[in-house]
Amino acid sequence: MTTKLHSTGLTEVSDHESQGTGTPVIASGSQHLHRKLRGKEVQLFAVGGAIGTSLFVQMGSVLPKGGPAGLFLGFVAYGTIILAVNQCFAEMVCYLPIPSPFVRLAGHWVDDALGFAMGWNFFFTMALGIPYEIVALNVLLTYWTDRVPVAAVVVIVMVLYAILNILTVRYFGVAEFYLSFFKIFLMLGLILYTFITMVGGNPDHDAYGFRYWNDPGAFVSYLVPGSVGRFCGVLACMVQASFTIRMVGPEYISMAAGEAERPRRVMRKAYSSFVWRLMLFFILGALCIGIVIPYNDPILAATLAGTRKGSGTGAASPYVISMNHFNIPILPSLVNALIMTSVFSAGNNLVFSAARTLHGMALTGKAPSLFSHCNRHGLPYPAILASLSFCALAFLQVNTTSATVLTWLVGVITASYLLNYLGTCITYLHFFSALHQQNVSRDTLPYKGSFQPWAAWYAVFGTGIMTLILGFEVFLHGEWDTTTFFLDYTMLGGRGG
Repeated sequence: MTTKLHSTGLTEVSDHESQGTGTPVIASGSQHLHRKLRGKEVQLFAVGGAIGTSLFVQMGSVLPKGGPAGLFLGFVAYGTIILAVNQCFAEMVCYLPIPSPFVRLAGHWVDDALGFAMGWNFFFTMALGIPYEIVALNVLLTYWTDRVPVAAVVVIVMVLYAILNILTVRYFGVAEFYLSFFKIFLMLGLILYTFITMVGGNPDHDAYGFRYWNDPGAFVSYLVPGSVGRFCGVLACMVQASFTIRMVGPEYISMAAGEAERPRRVMRKAYSSFVWRLMLFFILGALCIGIVIPYNDPILAATLAGTRKGSGTGAASPYVISMNHFNIPILPSLVNALIMTSVFSAGNNLVFSAARTLHGMALTGKAPSLFSHCNRHGLPYPAILASLSFCALAFLQVNTTSATVLTWLVGVITASYLLNYLGTCITYLHFFSALHQQNVSRDTLPYKGSFQPWAAWYAVFGTGIMTLILGFEVFLHGEWDTTTFFLDYTMLGGRGG
């Protein structure tokens, strides 16, 4: 691997942070994108991106499979993989803070074919996630009423996303800044709720502590009995972690690189805080869910089976179930409302990321040149409009069968996140080798990742294994399901081809 680090294909840097640091002046390649995202906005964009519906609702779906200890260990184990991936992203993106960096750098340092595959893979993952979030918003609304027409919800959300993404990037940054505050307030509030109630600060004055870790137990034997079943339970929780933590992946931070003020400094701070966000929100969140309710809670089982009203809304959240057990008023509705702001913000992030990915690919000829154009405000409006067009798929929920098909589409591309992480780590190994062979000290880089290149090799191994075990259940005796198999492994076969 003798990759040349510098290329005329990546032109001037818009800031001068590299001067005096020993790092060569490298191009941002912003192609008329305006650097208007301030440090505090990128920080909140990074922090807010960590918190989504999965953290409040979907995480509880694997509690009956792994138990509280299995859930916690599964998120800790997968968290180490994401931390290693983060080190690869951070070092490369801070060195070259260009639009769609991890996609373009794969083509620059490894092979254009890898950059092409990762770019379109990531774009469709983002774009198809937009209507999914709109569907989730409508479902959350049914927590209070089902009289609001589905089409009206879709149109209103489309208009709001268009306003926040087309007028100026500053509107997007300010909107995400405040929406992220709501997310952080909700998550910190739920962590505080867990602590207060477990020490006796609840209407029943019951200091239940870690009771549910003893009765019904810390682990669950999932699918098969004994220790093998407990191991399968932890694996199921790791798979759920790969779904949940995908919404905070370091690729979301990198999408702001081309429009951040003083990008090397801003990106460095955003990536440096990634560890604390991961520890606080995800691992501590997994611990809290295993505390507030037992894994065999009948209401949780009914919501997961879809036999209880509100199973797809905030009513399915383990926290809301716990609040209802204590007959606490108002709080469940407040939680559902704040979850809605998280879902709206997630969709807004997806529009931004999909558009910047398409724009970045167009700059290198991997997408039609139309999408490389920006307006006078520095916005890639053709790419934004193309991304917003996917919102129309949310109208499929008007028909129940079509909504199921939409869920299948999103399920098919879930493995895309892991495949892109794998591709990014491979790109980093080429980058690391190029630095070594050209005698460039990593101490001169804006961000120096820890434990490299061993962290990158660990990430390659971890993401590769996780991609292979996404649908491990179907290979156990008597558990085969053709639909599940294709949903979990279609993208793997497509990338392999």
